[in-house]
Amino acid sequence: MPRLQGKRALILGASSTGNMGQVMARRFMEEGASVLVSGRKEEPLRQFAQETGCDYATCDLTQEDSVNALADTAAEAMGGIDIAINATGWGLLTPFLDNTRQQLEDMAALQFTGPFQFYQAMLRKMAKSHGGSGGSIIQISSATASIMLWDHSAYMGTKAATDQVIRCIANEFGHDGIRANSIAPGLTETPMTSGAAEVPGIYEAFVPGYPLGRYGTSEDIAAAAVFLASDECFMTGEVLQVNGGLRLRGNPSKADIAASIKRHAGD
Repeated sequence: MPRLQGKRALILGASSTGNMGQVMARRFMEEGASVLVSGRKEEPLRQFAQETGCDYATCDLTQEDSVNALADTAAEAMGGIDIAINATGWGLLTPFLDNTRQQLEDMAALQFTGPFQFYQAMLRKMAKSHGGSGGSIIQISSATASIMLWDHSAYMGTKAATDQVIRCIANEFGHDGIRANSIAPGLTETPMTSGAAEVPGIYEAFVPGYPLGRYGTSEDIAAAAVFLASDECFMTGEVLQVNGGLRLRGNPSKADIAASIKRHAGD
């Protein structure tokens, strides 16, 4: 029997073709779930929905009204919400002293305030005390919330902060039938990292940091999300490190990356 048979899943952050949100949506549907995908860009959502048969709705995570409308739309379309996933993110790479006030505010809106309000909206639909049936909230975090990567401070700080919010939800809403967990990928080949992939040698610099011998895929994250979303999961308030053991060794230094790029420059 499929592991998510009869579950109703909302996946936010699925409006880029082939991104992690869309990969999770496909896997969830294979496991028997009804799925509604969301994000800011309507056309790729519409195309994905037509291709797969799922529902879709647009949402700007940085706008509270838009988030609340998404919660209402998803609950009405699917008859409720059992699984809520936030897979949004912005891979800002900026030296620490060069981060502007505007960049910090934009990053906080997308990776802290927005997710916080998304969880609030989901809990009002999912928590038993609000008429829901409980379920699983999943945040896509990052290994860099707990290990270092150069020029990534605003991203790292907001991901770490959101992991703490997930722990608060797990603690406060467990009695309401809610499980809340994060998944922490390492380097993963997605549309968000496509710019880096175009530079020969960058990805190769990261591989030695992975004891399992490769960087991650969106399919790895989708598999972990299926477990967290399923009734088999007896876990809450945790950060699942789905990154091939990266935290045992860590990301490369700037010098390591530069050397790898130099070695591959002529390839």
